[in-house]
Amino acid sequence: MMRPHANRRYRNSLTSKYLLIIGIAMLFMPIIFPVASILYWFINDGIWLPSSNMNEKYSNGTVLEEMWHREAKSLASAQPEHIDERLQMLKQKYPEMSMFWVDGSDQTRLMLPKQEKLPERWTTADSIQFMKDSYNSDPFTVVAYIGDDEKLGEGFMVMELPRTYIRPKQIVASDTTVYSVFVFVISGLFILISWLFFARIRKRLLRLKEAMTSLDMDSGIPQPVVMTKPDEIGQLEEGYNDMVAQLEYGRRRQLEEEELRKSLIANLSHDLRTPLTVIRGHLHALHEESLSEKGKESVTRIETKISDVSELIDNLLSYSLLTSGRIELKREACDVLRLVKESAAAWYPIWEKEGIEADIELQGEPLIWQVDTLWFRRVLDNLFQNVVRHARSGQYIGIQTEIRDSDHKVSLVISDRGPGLSHASNSKGTGIGLAVVEMLTKEMELEYTVVSSDSGTKVKLTGSAQKA
Repeated sequence: MMRPHANRRYRNSLTSKYLLIIGIAMLFMPIIFPVASILYWFINDGIWLPSSNMNEKYSNGTVLEEMWHREAKSLASAQPEHIDERLQMLKQKYPEMSMFWVDGSDQTRLMLPKQEKLPERWTTADSIQFMKDSYNSDPFTVVAYIGDDEKLGEGFMVMELPRTYIRPKQIVASDTTVYSVFVFVISGLFILISWLFFARIRKRLLRLKEAMTSLDMDSGIPQPVVMTKPDEIGQLEEGYNDMVAQLEYGRRRQLEEEELRKSLIANLSHDLRTPLTVIRGHLHALHEESLSEKGKESVTRIETKISDVSELIDNLLSYSLLTSGRIELKREACDVLRLVKESAAAWYPIWEKEGIEADIELQGEPLIWQVDTLWFRRVLDNLFQNVVRHARSGQYIGIQTEIRDSDHKVSLVISDRGPGLSHASNSKGTGIGLAVVEMLTKEMELEYTVVSSDSGTKVKLTGSAQKA
């Protein structure tokens, strides 16, 4: 026994609705022929029965055309008076006709009745235009050359008759035509109903497609749709709304986890600074003590590692602030070459201590970019620190300016001869520092490109130059 819920779903099914349309169409089939017979009688024997007052002598246009050509042929070499007399006799026999003839000198002669629109003298253009206007038109027009030979130049004669006089009596529609038209109407009605049925389905599917492709500007998640009917498409809409709800829930969970991660990084960065400060204080105290050469070397290594950890904490904090949007850069026109020289001077003792040769070639005139001075220094420090930490083996750092061929913009190039970023990433990890560089250059609208290979790494910074 079918359950009530299943029965209700079947009634709301698109399949059941379309089967209902098919069933109604099939029920109409037995009544098509009786209704068509009634329609046939009404058309042919009712008020649409054609008039029987037509003159039988005008029943066939072909007969009239043959008659006119015979008359024209019989008037070969006839005098104009004889032609006029013959046309008057034909006018008496066919009073509904209009007649006229043109002689061999293209002069219009007898007109029955008088027609003002006809020219008195005919040119070739007049003849051609008259033939063109008369072809398959109303009135029915026949043109015949007198003598039936145009080359003799005896002129031509014309008869005109309204087509209503030569329309033959006929049945308005045959039984086959009536049945065919009726079946066509019923079939067209069925097609129309089917089209409306599927047009509504298509409209609902397009509405669902539009909802799927219309993303929210903030969340990037599609918008839910209103469920209209509990059929198969309605079930699809319900499933789609469930999916949207799950995506929204997942997005909220992701945002909460992201905020928790950023908060954890920020708190951890702050919390690590205190013990590092204490360790630095004790290391300073150790420097005051009498230590062996090995002890002094260990203290120096500890100081180096503490500096690395401190740098990492600064990058972590910067990354957290940048990703959370809590940093507002204050961009202003600044000579970046001056900042590069100042930063390079601060790092020069470290490079000298590590045995790194600094090759600095900068253009003489200022290079003005729109940057935040503080954060641009952080970009330079991270790039210089990356060379010291991961490209020390190359014993080289290059800082140059070069002009780009494509648009003649000036680029700042920082290069080394180390093992490349792929080897550095596998060994010591370089992600956080360069991630901060990438985010900062993006915020300052600087082009940032990195080319790395086994023979070294080249970093290019390019901005829109301005006049000083």
